[in-house]
Amino acid sequence: MTRNAIGSAVLVTLCLAGTQDVRAELQPISDTEMGAVQGQAMIAVDQVMGGSQHFTRITMGMDVAVQTNVNALAIGETAAGTDLAVNQLSLGHISEDESRVQLDGQTYAVGDIVPFEAANPYFELAQVNDEVVGFRLGLGQARGTLSGEMASFSGHLGLQLEDASGTAAAATLYDATTAATNYQATHVGLAGATTDCASGVQCAPLTNLKTFEVGADNGDGTVGFAKDFFLAFQEQAVDWQSLDGSRTVTAAPGVHLNLPTAMTIDLQTLQNGIPRVRTEYIDRGLGVF
Repeated sequence: MTRNAIGSAVLVTLCLAGTQDVRAELQPISDTEMGAVQGQAMIAVDQVMGGSQHFTRITMGMDVAVQTNVNALAIGETAAGTDLAVNQLSLGHISEDESRVQLDGQTYAVGDIVPFEAANPYFELAQVNDEVVGFRLGLGQARGTLSGEMASFSGHLGLQLEDASGTAAAATLYDATTAATNYQATHVGLAGATTDCASGVQCAPLTNLKTFEVGADNGDGTVGFAKDFFLAFQEQAVDWQSLDGSRTVTAAPGVHLNLPTAMTIDLQTLQNGIPRVRTEYIDRGLGVF
């Protein structure tokens, strides 16, 4: 719309208003009336300082429930490999057992969608001396299943593994030579003197784990919302802060997927693998039906 057109529209509106018996004026409202009004911005912008790094975070106040599929995801491809490579990536799944209690505490009829739940999605920029050095996409809250064939993983995997005595410890990411790494990892296992990914001792390929349960273990058998689910890209190490400011997650240069889970599994389950949940209605012969 041109400036002249806008002016004409305003003039017409004023002329029409002049034909009515309008008796309105602005009046202040009382503190009591103000106290009864509640509101929240759809978009919030926050500035966060963290040492030499400065962060600008834009949060969208919305709730999301999805079931979505991606044929292939490959991010951070270099001559040495790919930072994050996942085939048949899915969020959420399709119920196959009406008696099974899902992560949200509900049961679903066979064939119903069990959604991946999210709230307050955000994106954030990290700056050093007014230069952007990192970018991340995240969810203020996240709960649901994430499925896929993880051929290469960079970041943090919040998985607990139980040893033969039943003692749980944080899982360690490895490369094929059993070198611990959070960059382009291909295996996961329990740290120990006998761990050997080549022979499968206390270690297995990440592709064994075809479905992850994103969420937070409430300690009573239920799963709450995870607060640090994000995907970040940085050209130098960045200390991303949790949304409540209670801790930081250091991400190395490249791609970083922070994948919090509510899962604790034993070594036998690691070796046998976790099967993929159903994520499509049509069998295309891809192992996702």
